[in-house]
Amino acid sequence: MSRRTTVLTDDLYDYFLEVSLRESDVLRRLREETARLEKAQMQISPEQGQFMTLVVKLIGARQALEIGTFTGYSALCVAQALPDDGKLIACDIDEEWPSFGMRYWAEAGVRERIEFRSGPAIETLSDLIHEGLEETFDFIFIDADKRGLDDYYQMSLRLVRRGGLIAVDNTLWHGKVADDAVHDDDTMAIRGFNARVIDDDRVDLSLVPIGDGLTLLRKR
Repeated sequence: MSRRTTVLTDDLYDYFLEVSLRESDVLRRLREETARLEKAQMQISPEQGQFMTLVVKLIGARQALEIGTFTGYSALCVAQALPDDGKLIACDIDEEWPSFGMRYWAEAGVRERIEFRSGPAIETLSDLIHEGLEETFDFIFIDADKRGLDDYYQMSLRLVRRGGLIAVDNTLWHGKVADDAVHDDDTMAIRGFNARVIDDDRVDLSLVPIGDGLTLLRKR
């Protein structure tokens, strides 16, 4: 037994991946291509992707939504966990980065499960609500600009069904949320979100220390 989460040294992290990561060739190649890009730090870790795949399968999700797609690695992780008739709506500001992933989505045989919508996320979420899709999504992943996090969360609560799951990325923010000397806009946005959501009685909550911190919120 352990009283706290084990700190992953580089050697332990390598071992952790060696004995647990089951990353397909197509996922690996997409991740490696992304790693060569200027904004590679926006990519989720492979172990987080695998964890999300498992979670989506565990809850039996059929309808999923991703707010912030980047190059499409997380979208592929979610889409491959959906049934053949499942659907993921993936949104990003434009197609610049998601266009990388679309090739891999097709190669993996899940392109037909993914509907990509470009434009500001807040507008896409408003469109989904106006289309009558409130309380229809089983799983929502939020990984977009941090200053919009509160708005994305509130709108996701309208879109996710009761018993459905919202996953919010970067809630540990490289440790900066715990550093009182850091006050940039992104850190303050995440710190504020964390402080508010702990008291949100509309959801059950667990902050999982995987990747850069993944907060899971089950709508009651």
